[in-house]
This record gives sequence, C-alpha cells and structure tokens, in this order.
Amino acid sequence: MPVVLSIAVKDEYRYWVYIVASKTGTLYTGMTGDLYTRIMQHKAGEIEGFSKTYGCNRLVHYAGCNEAIVMINREKQIKSWRRKKKIDLIEKTNPRWEDLAQNWGRTMKLKGESIEEIP
Repeated sequence: MPVVLSIAVKDEYRYWVYIVASKTGTLYTGMTGDLYTRIMQHKAGEIEGFSKTYGCNRLVHYAGCNEAIVMINREKQIKSWRRKKKIDLIEKTNPRWEDLAQNWGRTMKLKGESIEEIP
C-alpha cells in the first residue's frame, strides 16, 4: 500500500482526501483529483449540498496519493469515523485548526514591494 502523506506540494500527488470545517466546527470530508480547485470552490460556496449549507470552507486537513482507489477508500474510512477520531486526525498535524489554504490564490508580495494596490 502506498504511503499517504499530509504535507504536500501542489501537483505532487494526483488524488487527495481532505477535511474542511466551518467556523463552528462542522466537518466535511471529500476526495478530489485537484485539491486547489476544489478548495477554492468550497471557499466560494460553489459546491451545493452539505458543505455549502453548513459553511464548511476552511481546509483543516489533507493527504495525497497517486492511486485513486486508495484515496476513495480513505475518504470512506474517514467518513465512517466518529467525530472524535476525525478531530484527533486533524489535531495531529493542525492542532490550532488553522485554515491551511488561507493564502492560496493570493499574490505574494516580496520584500520591498508595496502592499497597496496600484490603480
């Protein structure tokens, strides 16, 4: 069985399992072949259903692998867990429940660059 890692670089893996949370702690687990795009869709409220209804748009956990079936099975496994076990998984690598995608899609400013917008 391949190793599933939680820390990854964009495009390092082909398939991803992830957990997004609402500000109140509601959790949604999903699987995707494009983590960046899927998380941006969650943040924009573009995905109809549970995650949109409950405002699950903060990425709190993700793991990648190159085999789809491994990630599909991992998603099913996590979805079957009780809340406590999901929280333990999140807090193992993200104890403060930070939004791991908070700065995704933002322009990065380098030292010496102005943070003000130029008209």
